[in-house]
Amino acid sequence: MSEPVIAIIILAAMFILATVLPINMGALAFVGAFVLGALVLGMEADEIMANFPGGLFLTLVGVTYLFAIAQNNGTIDLLVRRAVKLVDNRVALIPWVMFTLTAIITAVGALGPAAVAIMAPIGLNFAAKYKINPLMMGMLIVHGAQAGGFSPIAVYGVIVNGLIVDTGFDFSPLALFLSSLIFNAVIAVVLFLVLGGRSLVGTRVAHFAESVSDARLNASVGARAAGVDFKGSGSGTYGPRDPAGDGPSSSPSQTVTFPQVATLIGLVTLAVVALGFKLDIGFVSITIAVVLALLSPKAQKGAVNKISWPTVLLICGMLTFVGTLQEAGTITFVSDGVAQMGMPLLAALMICYIGAVVSAFASSTAILAALIPLAIPFLDSGEVSAVGVVCALAVASTVVDVSPFSTNGALVLANAPEGTDPDRFYKQILTYGAIVVVAAPVLAWATLVVPGWL
Repeated sequence: MSEPVIAIIILAAMFILATVLPINMGALAFVGAFVLGALVLGMEADEIMANFPGGLFLTLVGVTYLFAIAQNNGTIDLLVRRAVKLVDNRVALIPWVMFTLTAIITAVGALGPAAVAIMAPIGLNFAAKYKINPLMMGMLIVHGAQAGGFSPIAVYGVIVNGLIVDTGFDFSPLALFLSSLIFNAVIAVVLFLVLGGRSLVGTRVAHFAESVSDARLNASVGARAAGVDFKGSGSGTYGPRDPAGDGPSSSPSQTVTFPQVATLIGLVTLAVVALGFKLDIGFVSITIAVVLALLSPKAQKGAVNKISWPTVLLICGMLTFVGTLQEAGTITFVSDGVAQMGMPLLAALMICYIGAVVSAFASSTAILAALIPLAIPFLDSGEVSAVGVVCALAVASTVVDVSPFSTNGALVLANAPEGTDPDRFYKQILTYGAIVVVAAPVLAWATLVVPGWL
């Protein structure tokens, strides 16, 4: 059996084990890198560890640490309160406030599941109070998380852009971000129209802006008692702790504090410095986080525990394994096999479907880290747009996180409003997830790859 085939078997075994068992795929990937590198390829330990992504490690730690501080000091609650007040008591705009805020939270560096875990209790509480379809509210929150997830400073965006840069392809981070943003926004509009949004237009209520804090505190007991299983998460990386209850922000103040103002300035500074001056996002984000911690030591209490260590382990393990895959010649082996098909458009569609189906049950982050390096070499032929295929794969692999088997979908299900039939709600999410898995890859392929405009 050839070395590339052995490597593919190890990769498949990793995905199966991480889906069936509650084992972090990053840990499995480090073991896979050792087995493949040391036992099959005869590599030394130093050669295997040379594939460890030190820069990405710092970026993941920095942005999630910064977001944890923003969550702890009440900045996120401040943004929610102010945004809700802006809609002037228009019920029809509440789902769009939830969509937009979740997109902003992920765009500035939070993981999708962390943003959904914060926004789902608020949004679904509003849905119950103001007769909004809970499926619409929950899915708009999830699609909001995916809409902002590929910004150049977001975790998904950093991962994908880093993988592309390493290959030497001419790639546009802005195209990736806008592809996901527009794709998810269009889906959100369709959901809003189909699930009763038009009936909300013109409806007003009084004094709901002041109830944001209550929404956080009165979140469905399902979030605390459902025992959501996060193994094999679609974004699969946020731990089972209550992300809203680790810090002092669980009972947010109505006044704007100095740490909150400093945090908002820090987030703007991160975007300007990292994007405008092309400085390393990891160093900039962790510097801003440390400055905020020095300005308000109490507000950062517990923030280090909120760093998404499972995601750090997952990504660093997967990219170390992918480096070993390259040493085994697997990427060249796969790309040659795809090229021999003689139908690059069909191959691109197959890759999108593989990403969508696997990601609906396993980790979106892991599937992106595994498939993008495997997909890129055969794109060098120029017969299809490399940018289009990467954007389509990114969209198809993450939009399916609405599945109840993914962390985002499970969080929505766990926060089902009181009075909602949990079995019916589960079947609704399951049905919608199945529709997305079937339709999203071909739609992403048809809009981003076939036209060849990217």
